[in-house]
Amino acid sequence: MKPSIYSLTRDELIDWAVEHGEKKFRATQIWDWLYRKRVQSFEEMTNISKEFIAVLNENFCVNPLKQRIVQESADGTVKYLFELPDGMLIETVLMRQHYGLSVCVTTQVGCNIGCTFCASGLIKKQRDLNNGEITAQIMLVQKYFDERGLDERVSHVVVMGIGEPFDNYTNVLKFLRTINDDHGLAIGARHITVSTSGLAHKIKEFANEGVQVNLAVSLHAPNNDLRSSIMKINRAFPIEKLFDAIHYYIETTNRRVTFEYIMLNGVNDGVEQAKELAALLKDIKKLSYVNLIPYNPVSEHDQYSRSPKENVMAFYDTLKKNGINCVVRQEHGTDIDAACGQLRSNTMKKDKAKRAEVKA
Repeated sequence: MKPSIYSLTRDELIDWAVEHGEKKFRATQIWDWLYRKRVQSFEEMTNISKEFIAVLNENFCVNPLKQRIVQESADGTVKYLFELPDGMLIETVLMRQHYGLSVCVTTQVGCNIGCTFCASGLIKKQRDLNNGEITAQIMLVQKYFDERGLDERVSHVVVMGIGEPFDNYTNVLKFLRTINDDHGLAIGARHITVSTSGLAHKIKEFANEGVQVNLAVSLHAPNNDLRSSIMKINRAFPIEKLFDAIHYYIETTNRRVTFEYIMLNGVNDGVEQAKELAALLKDIKKLSYVNLIPYNPVSEHDQYSRSPKENVMAFYDTLKKNGINCVVRQEHGTDIDAACGQLRSNTMKKDKAKRAEVKA
């Protein structure tokens, strides 16, 4: 399988073009065709010689993904199921926000973090996505609008789809630099958010990268006992170690950290837990923000249910009274396979059933 040309950063593309006998400006032209004009084949690059187009075709494909399923919600959310060159499946989600079009990308096939409430972890990690496969998700979502003649562009990106981004650190960093490049998609760094389940050592490394993208931490519990019971990652990186890294990040970057908190009925949604969370964030409350997330039920995790509205509002009010900035996240796509990883999981079940029928 040929790699996608999206897997090259602009500097890498320049180096590659020079190594293959072209001037630097040729790479700049190719980059412009890819990310400004958003072509889907090398043949569309009309100012590139046929000879060099042949060289490009010998070494690369453009978009490595195949669109399998598109689900459109009444609220404008669009969920895509893409097939990778090796036949594996990933999800990407487009959300319409008041501030623009936001795309949530996947970084791994499956997930090993093992959160007990999450659809993404139902299938263990099979491999990392490379930079080109992550970037291609943005390009295909943008193509969805281009083909419909809609003058809309992807303006925001969240890296919190299937997988743990910091477990695929190098590819994710290359992806961030690709979509942020001023000569390409030019998605502003402050319009990009990377979410981690809490790999403390990688949070510290990320603090030293000099990138201006936003950091979100999937916290979901205010103490070790509760967090370890629903997120096995906490056994490796308990709250003390995690918050040591978060303090380092804030001191190094002076940037705010968002804490994601899924509301699970009778598990982590009590006023006492809200008080614990407020105490945990007390020292960094000026540079922290809590995102309370309504739970999307998953049939395989039927021990969990959505917190009732009164629990959510009591939790919210407790945080606000303690000076913690917080919001209840707006829901998207509740009339389609809303939970992250759910569309992929359901499709794989159907594919397996079809194969069984054929064998029978």
